[in-house]
Amino acid sequence: MKKTDVLIIGSSAAGLVAATTGKRVHPNKDFTVVTKAPQTLIPCGIPYVFGTVGTTDKDILPAEMMFEKTGVDTIHDEIIEIDREKKTAILKSGEEIQYDKLVIGTSSNPLKPKWLKGVDLKGVFAVPKDKVYLDEMQTKLNDAKKIVTIGAGFIGVEISDELVKAGKEVVLIERLPHILGLAFDKDISMRATEIIEKRGVKLETNCTVKELIGTDKVEAVLLEDGRRIEADAVILSLGYTPNSKLAAESGLAVNKQGFISVDEYMRTEDSDVFAVGDCAEKRDFITRKPSQVMLASTACAEARIAGMNLFKLSAIKTFSGTISIFSTALGEHGFGVAGLTERVAEAENFDFVTGVFDGIDRHPGSLPDTHKQYVKLVVGRESGVILGGEVAGGLSVGDLINTIGFIIQNRMTLNGILTAQVGTHPLMTASPAGYPLIKAAENAYSNILAVNKQ
Repeated sequence: MKKTDVLIIGSSAAGLVAATTGKRVHPNKDFTVVTKAPQTLIPCGIPYVFGTVGTTDKDILPAEMMFEKTGVDTIHDEIIEIDREKKTAILKSGEEIQYDKLVIGTSSNPLKPKWLKGVDLKGVFAVPKDKVYLDEMQTKLNDAKKIVTIGAGFIGVEISDELVKAGKEVVLIERLPHILGLAFDKDISMRATEIIEKRGVKLETNCTVKELIGTDKVEAVLLEDGRRIEADAVILSLGYTPNSKLAAESGLAVNKQGFISVDEYMRTEDSDVFAVGDCAEKRDFITRKPSQVMLASTACAEARIAGMNLFKLSAIKTFSGTISIFSTALGEHGFGVAGLTERVAEAENFDFVTGVFDGIDRHPGSLPDTHKQYVKLVVGRESGVILGGEVAGGLSVGDLINTIGFIIQNRMTLNGILTAQVGTHPLMTASPAGYPLIKAAENAYSNILAVNKQ
């Protein structure tokens, strides 16, 4: 029987970071990663294999190289059973591994709803983190001219945009009025909706799918209003469900949404078993409510915390909830969100104001590659604490929304932003006199004063 100090299940973002962080912090411990896939995909890069990148071979996470470099052992197999009492894991090959600490990073599975008639027809695809499946899917899509994507979240939007770039006719169906409507407020999602339509994706919003039509292979999508959309292929982008089956079968607690229950150190109810990534339970950083957010960035944060707390807990190294930092790009246009949107803050009955500013990301604006940059902040009225932010602009949005994420996580106030020193350069940033983040904070401060006078 093989023995290891730390056994990690899964080699995607969560498993990779848990292993490498753990080995760095505990260099004298043995770490072993068990993974089914000989090659691990970069999850966020999957939509781009259908257009810009062109193949899954160029979307490989260098997990094996990083494991080898840091001294982490890998086994290409599947764990089918965990015996927590004996502290052993049984592989599909029949081998057993004994562990001291166990980290479960079994990720998630794409939702393929049983209620949708025709979902099992040929030509109907989900979007798993599975290289073999995606390679086969890509081959079959090469012969498809008309493709329908169902669900305009981040994956659905990005894949649709990439397929249009590859010369396909794409219809994107969404039940909400605008694309990305669950992540962004209306003022941002409207901008994204307008851009993707200009890029050639045909949108069908405010409508739902009744069934997928076909005998052996999908031929069309039937909407609830009776309209029929012809399709050579259909892509389901309806979200993901946590892959917590192995944990549940071992007797670990799983919450109502199917996530493995964990504490702020990422421990399960068994103090020698940790869970990280899409399969692990999360709470919202601001509302403290259960969250179903699944992000590689969140998974990596959880994995670092688990890796640091494997053998000794640190009260200052905890996961205090997901800030839900999302970003995406449509061509040269970027969109980002972190923390609470205005819509969610209102629904949760927060006492808040918003601050907005519409500026540019270079100075002067006549410089090439200058983009408009719209920043929106959600701010607690009494405390001035930043609860959330949204940005629309050029590709620099990615870094700016991460900055706003840091601001939220450290519970910075408007005063912290208003007195902040920022380094600027004409070719890289907005003017220090018109820095959109600071100007949005000024607008929020003015709105607080106005409300307080009432």
